[in-house]
Amino acid sequence: MPRTRQELEALERQNLAPYAQFSADSRGRRHLEPPPQWRTQFQRDRDRVIHSRAFRRLEYKTQVFLNGTGDHLRTRLTHTIEVAGIARNIARALRLNEDLTEAIALAHDLGHSPFGHKGEDALDRLMAKHGGFEHNHQSLRVVEELEQKYPGFPGLNLTWEIREGLMKHCTSYDQPGQRRRLGANSASLEAQVANLADEITYYSHDLDDGLEAGLLSEQQLRRDVRVWAVAARAVQRQHGRLPDECRRYFIIRCIIDDEVRDVVETTEGRIAALQIATADDVRNQTRPLVRYSPACARLNSELRRYLYKNVYFNPVVHEPNARAVKMLEDLFHYLMKHHQAVGELSQKRARKCGWPRAICDYLAGMTDRYVMQEHQRLLGTPQVSGSP
Repeated sequence: MPRTRQELEALERQNLAPYAQFSADSRGRRHLEPPPQWRTQFQRDRDRVIHSRAFRRLEYKTQVFLNGTGDHLRTRLTHTIEVAGIARNIARALRLNEDLTEAIALAHDLGHSPFGHKGEDALDRLMAKHGGFEHNHQSLRVVEELEQKYPGFPGLNLTWEIREGLMKHCTSYDQPGQRRRLGANSASLEAQVANLADEITYYSHDLDDGLEAGLLSEQQLRRDVRVWAVAARAVQRQHGRLPDECRRYFIIRCIIDDEVRDVVETTEGRIAALQIATADDVRNQTRPLVRYSPACARLNSELRRYLYKNVYFNPVVHEPNARAVKMLEDLFHYLMKHHQAVGELSQKRARKCGWPRAICDYLAGMTDRYVMQEHQRLLGTPQVSGSP
């Protein structure tokens, strides 16, 4: 006999910590639906995210290096999958709801613009007089309105807990504006885990991609980045001389393992010290419970500054992205004057939310290559190229 939703919910009660978010206690969906038969509510949410068009488009959106400039460099999709893996590991160690954590992690960048954070900044400038643009808000907008897959409602009709996690998602990369509250001081522990897993992931893969692109060297990292130096010495002690690719991979693996261990131990300590007993206790906290220790936070701040200087602001990364972002800006101005150039869905949306927001939604949903193709088609200019 297949395992029913009720049996899966009972297993959560048996196996998860009392302060985890139980799927049976979800605050529900905006639009009523029959409950799933062989999945929990959060498992249904995860599957809806994976099957969305916005999720598939992440394959062709820039993470750091302009999409298409290297076969082994991360895209927004591979970044998202890595975040989900690390988030599940932390949630499992803390006895939290892995399905909820994974669903939030998989959905956290659904609203991200093309061309990474440079594209997000450009859309925010273009929309300054119309409410601005932030990919956290846009991810919520995607799952609540923009996906059109179901006959009975707009969006994906995800549970309140997933939408809470998306609204409260914020990392060191983000500079969020005013946030609309969802009725709590803090998000669930599962949302906090997904948030910090995002940070652990991009630290590690930006090191890997920087080395792959030749912007960083191991010698330089040993000298200037303490977290790398410590992990490199440990790998050398344990394994001796290794081939270059294997050595770099294993050093980064050790960095991830150390950070995950630090987060789990630090979070466990805070939960015990504050006597957290329920998911509501978590939401009543004014500061996140899932965090690094002070020592680990200092090391990560050092690493972040180093990556900004040597990777994100490096001309090899910055200049192709800047040229690509100019295409996004050109398209926005063109479409604001030529409304007929957008599709029927965007024209319909404009009647509801106005042309600036409808065009912003249209552009934010584009992949990098589609922006380039549309720029060439509508404005007749060659595509951007740039390789590390």
